[in-house]
Amino acid sequence: MTGKNVLSVEDYEICNKLKSMRFSGMAEALEEVLADPNAELLPFREKIQRIVDAEWNLRYSKKLNRFIKKATLKYPAADLDETLYNPERQLDVHIIEELSKCDWIDQGKNLVITGKTSSGKSYLANALCICALRQFKTARYVKASQLINELSKAEKLDTYQEELALYAGYDLLVVDDFGLMNMDVNKCLLLASL
Repeated sequence: MTGKNVLSVEDYEICNKLKSMRFSGMAEALEEVLADPNAELLPFREKIQRIVDAEWNLRYSKKLNRFIKKATLKYPAADLDETLYNPERQLDVHIIEELSKCDWIDQGKNLVITGKTSSGKSYLANALCICALRQFKTARYVKASQLINELSKAEKLDTYQEELALYAGYDLLVVDDFGLMNMDVNKCLLLASL
């Protein structure tokens, strides 16, 4: 059984410098490489690759988590997993895989997901939203009733144009439960501006 190498004072100083420069992913990966007794067997390029990848992955994850939080998703952990391929769901997997590439967003196209109640429409919409967020597209999830209420409130406060610009500024706006609200025609007209 091989133990870990003991880090020298110089090793700790290097790691602390990285941390003070906010390269905590690199610092942690460097500590792991320096503590690994078999690290001498690894080529220099592979060591550097591990260290740089650790920092890149940490920053990517933090940024993605910020984007997910700002999107106010109903299912922030939604994913296009193996349940997508369950034949009982009767989903056109090819279309969903194409949608997950998010080209339709770049092309300015809309997507309407229809189906029975509790068939997973909201979850699928959230999973597609996360696909867009992974590409660092801006996104927002909102229920139709909440959106209409916010636009109606903004209209009364004379901030309608600002609120409209906010929603129109997202790369992807997911409006959920559109058919589950009271259909006030005047309030629904507020959505026509989006």
